[in-house]
Amino acid sequence: MDIELFGLTTEELIVAMATATAVLVVLAVWNALLPRDTLAARARALVQQREALRSAAAAPRRRSRSAKTMGVMRSVVTRMKLFGSQQAEQRALALARAGLRSNDALIAFMFAKAALPLACGALAAFFIFVGGAVDWGLMFESAAVIAAALAGSYLPELYVSNLATKRRKKLGKALPDALDLMVICSEAGLSLDATMQRVARELGHTWPELADELALTSVEIGFLPDRRQALENLANRCNLPGLRALVNTLAQTEKYGTPVADSLRVLAAELRTERLLKAEEKAARLPATLTVPMILFILPPLFVVLIGPAILSVVDALSAM
Repeated sequence: MDIELFGLTTEELIVAMATATAVLVVLAVWNALLPRDTLAARARALVQQREALRSAAAAPRRRSRSAKTMGVMRSVVTRMKLFGSQQAEQRALALARAGLRSNDALIAFMFAKAALPLACGALAAFFIFVGGAVDWGLMFESAAVIAAALAGSYLPELYVSNLATKRRKKLGKALPDALDLMVICSEAGLSLDATMQRVARELGHTWPELADELALTSVEIGFLPDRRQALENLANRCNLPGLRALVNTLAQTEKYGTPVADSLRVLAAELRTERLLKAEEKAARLPATLTVPMILFILPPLFVVLIGPAILSVVDALSAM
């Protein structure tokens, strides 16, 4: 079938398309075989990054709304003299175990601890005394306001405790994988800080919580005079029996000169066995846990289906008599 396009016949169109295809293939192969100057590209990227940092530093800084709010909180906490006490140190440790290690987190927690009881008590008093939500008498209404203030004082601790529990569970799930990677890095001849840096880099996408802790520990090993202090800080921040066992194992290997890889391999096997036993324990508790839902939601419909027709037939027979 003869086709004419732009004054070209079928044979001429086929020749033109074949020529264009051959030219594109040659250009693609030539572009792929060109030598890549990665050093120059990296230098250009560094120059651009330096210029961006310089322009950001030279630009006028505006105090954001969150910074103003944090400044107000800091002034209130400082005037109430909530810093410097032993309770503040304990709160900082609790926040660190929840993954909140900044100074602003401690300021926000102390401010919430001081402000939420007043806010909850004032809100309850407004709804009870002004809005007339309930009519319990003066004594019970005052007790309700006091209870609301006490509940507000426990809300920040409950929130931080919930965060710490969830984070502890994630750390416990990630620890056996981290120990396996540490065994591989130790057998490859890496030092302890290099091993933790490498493991933190590998676990950054799957388990960011444990990767963050290991990266911080590797930094502390680099600048603290005592390596055991950095490991103790790791155990205190995480509050996990598995990490405490890891710290003790590393301290014993450093003290007695035992191979690190063998000790970590044994510890990883123990943690995996412990995790398997916990899973089996949950599976063993499942029948007892399902007993109450079965009694409440499964047996009544089953009785209705099985006994309902018989009851209806008996009612029909009695009504006919």
